[in-house]
Amino acid sequence: MTLEYPSDLKYLDTHEYARLDGEIATIGITAFAIDQLGDIVFLELPEMGDAIEQGEKFGTIESVKAVEDLNAPVSGTVIEINSALLEAPEQIGDDPYGEGWLLKVRIDDDINLDDTLSSDEYREQVEGE
Repeated sequence: MTLEYPSDLKYLDTHEYARLDGEIATIGITAFAIDQLGDIVFLELPEMGDAIEQGEKFGTIESVKAVEDLNAPVSGTVIEINSALLEAPEQIGDDPYGEGWLLKVRIDDDINLDDTLSSDEYREQVEGE
């Protein structure tokens, strides 16, 4: 599998990403993480209207190999959940940067992306391991 690292995303070293579009951030998990986890069997996400905090756990992803926390790349309020993935979590790996997104969040005004990685920085981190 060829791993992609779209350059329009901001990455966390814990393998989550955010795609920013104005005040909305689409949050997901990277192809690298999905590749490492294997078959995804369960996903736990916050509810609509919940607040998430940058760097804090907002849910979990479970595979046949492991259960991992999902950490928020930005702070904000959940405005949409990819409910299709709750029904069929295995589909997250089909298109992690497109249809496989997890949440959409209205970003808090004081957004700070200093702790996020660029696609090149993230690629170096995961491929250098």
